[in-house]
Amino acid sequence: MKSMGKRAEGQRLERMQASPQWRGQGFHNVYPVAPGLRDPNVPFPGLTDFLCGGERRVPTAPLPATDPREGWRRAPQSGLRATWLGHSTVMIEIGGMRLLTDPVWGPRASPSTLVGPKRFQPVPLKVKELPAVDAALVSHDHYDHLDYPTVRELNKRGVPFVTSLGVGSHLQAWGVPAERITELDWWETYRLPGSEVTVTAAPSQHFSGRGLKDRNATLWSSLVIRSDQHSVFFSGDTGLTDAYGEIRERLGPFDLVMLEIGAFHPAWGDIHLGPENAMKAHALLGGGVLLPVHWGTFSLAMHAWDQPAEVLHALAEKNGAPLLMPQLGQAVEPAHVERTDPWWRRVETRAGPAAPAAEPDHSPKHLPKALQWPLD
Repeated sequence: MKSMGKRAEGQRLERMQASPQWRGQGFHNVYPVAPGLRDPNVPFPGLTDFLCGGERRVPTAPLPATDPREGWRRAPQSGLRATWLGHSTVMIEIGGMRLLTDPVWGPRASPSTLVGPKRFQPVPLKVKELPAVDAALVSHDHYDHLDYPTVRELNKRGVPFVTSLGVGSHLQAWGVPAERITELDWWETYRLPGSEVTVTAAPSQHFSGRGLKDRNATLWSSLVIRSDQHSVFFSGDTGLTDAYGEIRERLGPFDLVMLEIGAFHPAWGDIHLGPENAMKAHALLGGGVLLPVHWGTFSLAMHAWDQPAEVLHALAEKNGAPLLMPQLGQAVEPAHVERTDPWWRRVETRAGPAAPAAEPDHSPKHLPKALQWPLD
């Protein structure tokens, strides 16, 4: 399948192999796993569990959403604005530039259009309805962060891509010209042409791969976006490590901190944050307004669809952390943050049977061989 991308070769591969993060045949996590992050007594859920297990893994009604285009027609008063478009896709307006993090419009987080985790909530607008985008930022190559049909659509619009080492091989295989691809190793910085806005790749604790034979063949990163007045941290996918303190020292402080909270499971607690560890990461980063991502779009773990939001909301109130949880498509400015409205509680007005996480006839034998576990 073309959506699986292509492995790096030639000069791109040579540059990857020269990275301090490269070891043996691929990249590796360099930070030790802290005690208690991964529960060795909890087994990984199997594919049958993923397809049929858990309760309330998808909402019984659509999430409220706003068309963001009217809001985007006005410049942000503070110079920094964020619009959550679902999962880890956020439009960041900073320093007069528009940047999209991990843009995913596709119907499934999968190499297949027929099977795999299906989107339960659409993006509030189509790709072709976006205003001009100055750059698309891709943290790593998993299907719920690097989406083949979305890349093709953004490429038609001439959007440049800034991403982690090796991911450019996929982009180039899908038609993105090499001159519109910038690949960064950790702590490397790229300045957007004609602006003061920079993007810096920073450490994260995760893995990569789009097939059975390319695990860790490309790098995974968090990303820091800076202008002359503002700074934004985007976690991508990651577990909790001491890297957050180092990132604060080298690249902080941050006006806006976007951390992943969904798709958490005790068996893989070292490679995803979840809401509890997101709060710890937020503290290590030195604070800043917290905007949670990586939830509300795909069912990628066993927990209820709104559990990450509920837990984070309670923890933020307990710890006095400034929390920004807008509805989909709502353009918000961290400088004007107000008390969070738990809008997700109004989605399901009555109790009902748990909806299946995927179509009931998708038994494990029908899943494409490219799928890994966990899926992101």
